[in-house]
Amino acid sequence: MTGTPSGRMRQTILEWLKDPAAHFPARCHGDLAETGVTARAVAAKLGVPRRTARAHLDFLARLGLLRTRRVRCRVRYRRDEIRIAEVSQVFEKGW
Repeated sequence: MTGTPSGRMRQTILEWLKDPAAHFPARCHGDLAETGVTARAVAAKLGVPRRTARAHLDFLARLGLLRTRRVRCRVRYRRDEIRIAEVSQVFEKGW
């Protein structure tokens, strides 16, 4: 997942979502760690179209590394720390 440019982009997104308040502007919908970050915010930070950012975010969500939550008309993404720990444990053991 991390050997390609797309993989590095996804890894960067996961790193940013560790501490979203440090990487994304605060919005009126509360704590970013609780509510999550929109695809629009990720796209702006990456400098890519929103559709591209959403594709990466949806891929990570399908893997179970991100959780989604709909707030009003937008989907917000945040890390699933438990699932990330499980996946990293599998890779540490060597599959």
